[in-house]
Amino acid sequence: MVAIAIDFGTSNTVVCILNPDTQTPETLRLGEMSRIFKTKHSSGDIREIPVIPTLVFVKNAGELVLGEKVRSQRLEKSQPERFFKAFKRDLVADFQPPSRNIDGVTYTPESVAKQFIISIWKQLLDQNIQPDKIFFTVPVGAFERYLDWFRDLAEFLEFAEVQLIDESTAAALGYAVKRPGSLVLVIDFGGGTLDLSLVRTAPHFSVKDSQFQSSNLMRAEVVAKSDAYVGGEDIDIWIVEDYLQQIGSSRAEVGGVGWQNLLEIAEKLKIQLSQVNEAKESWFDDENFISYDLLLNREKLAEILEFRQLLEQFREALDEVLSIAQGKGIGKADIEQVLLVGGTSLIPAVSNLVISYFGRQKVKIDRPFEAVAHGALALTQLVSVDDYLRHSYAIRLWEPYAKVYSYWSIFSKEMKYPCQSSEELTLQVAIEGQREIRLDIGEVAEVSQAEVIFNEKGQMTSSLLNKHTDFRSLESHHQEVCVAHLNPPGVLGIDRVSVSFEVDERRVLLATVRDLVTGEVLVAKGAIAKLQ
Repeated sequence: MVAIAIDFGTSNTVVCILNPDTQTPETLRLGEMSRIFKTKHSSGDIREIPVIPTLVFVKNAGELVLGEKVRSQRLEKSQPERFFKAFKRDLVADFQPPSRNIDGVTYTPESVAKQFIISIWKQLLDQNIQPDKIFFTVPVGAFERYLDWFRDLAEFLEFAEVQLIDESTAAALGYAVKRPGSLVLVIDFGGGTLDLSLVRTAPHFSVKDSQFQSSNLMRAEVVAKSDAYVGGEDIDIWIVEDYLQQIGSSRAEVGGVGWQNLLEIAEKLKIQLSQVNEAKESWFDDENFISYDLLLNREKLAEILEFRQLLEQFREALDEVLSIAQGKGIGKADIEQVLLVGGTSLIPAVSNLVISYFGRQKVKIDRPFEAVAHGALALTQLVSVDDYLRHSYAIRLWEPYAKVYSYWSIFSKEMKYPCQSSEELTLQVAIEGQREIRLDIGEVAEVSQAEVIFNEKGQMTSSLLNKHTDFRSLESHHQEVCVAHLNPPGVLGIDRVSVSFEVDERRVLLATVRDLVTGEVLVAKGAIAKLQ
């Protein structure tokens, strides 16, 4: 079997293959799309890691330039309006920025991301690689709309078999699968999101001739996970905004080209500060004859991260994982290793915070760019992964008298599946003679978002971390809606249908609807959605 894993990242994308002879993962270099990162391995050796910058540039006549060619040719500096980056974040956040019309063609995050993945697929075929199975890694907190995008893309490309897995869970599996009985926490802090997964592995035993026998396969349990919508892309912006505030300028004043140049400088400073205490970069605007000199040290960067409440979000995510684990009888001392993955995890303020939680001996930075994609291929060595629902699910009901929505919970987050709803939902019709009842089912999640406040002079005065509950209907992204057709029509004030729910072992949400008037089963375990 030929297995491929694609870690579609906000800043960089990694593609790897499972070597059929050695059964070990190998990172692929895909022509001119790839660039080489040099990283120091835990052994001290320098390793060259091929990654694909997640960048797209639209040239004239609709020709797309992707990956490293965009960066090496500095195309983003020439015409920023034709440049796309961080488009994965728009999909993950379920947020749709305005589409762009370039040369009469409309470009959206979905269309740009689709072309990016299709180009990777073509590169694989050009190298005579035809996978039997493909693993896509996704953020822990991804909503159904993002997962559906992957499923639709897989269907479009006619992939033989596709499996989605949490990014941080994949990295944890890659480490823990080699160590039966281990308990590993992975903190994946990349360009767009922060993901945490605590995973435990154990040997798989089968029953043969009335005796338990061990096999080479293993089973894994996702003990706890958490996430936050924040990453390295935000930090670059914050560094530039802080600098512009210092010099009394703004994004509008420096313009699109200037903004892109300053973002590149901020990224360089951020990377340098993982090795040195202070760094300096400059850029000269030869059109306006203005020199920009950015000086940044670790203390100032930590101050920016604290002010923007990134570190506060990080602490809350860590506390959530530890709280969930504690509820299952697992203490912080039981965690064997804490692995830092993703470029943002290299920032000293971030790694030092993790060390303060777990101690220096447990914290390890290993394969920060490859761990997720390599770990996804570990699924080929697992007989099962026991997971739980990251989001809660509820039905949104319209109260005609109060003219407000109410919510009836189906399943709470952290529930293991397969599972069944604890009670049935009884519904009446909203209008006399109603002939069908539709169930608006959606995901419910707690979302944290930093809000920056400015004074009347346009100066930043504070940054508040606001939390709110977000309901996202499954109906809005190609999911089946549960509809019960009523015959005879409904009568006001009379209980008409009862609904029960379950999630099967494949994470599919099923609904059964019974007509209380006729006694007929209107929907028998109808598939509503594939849940994350």
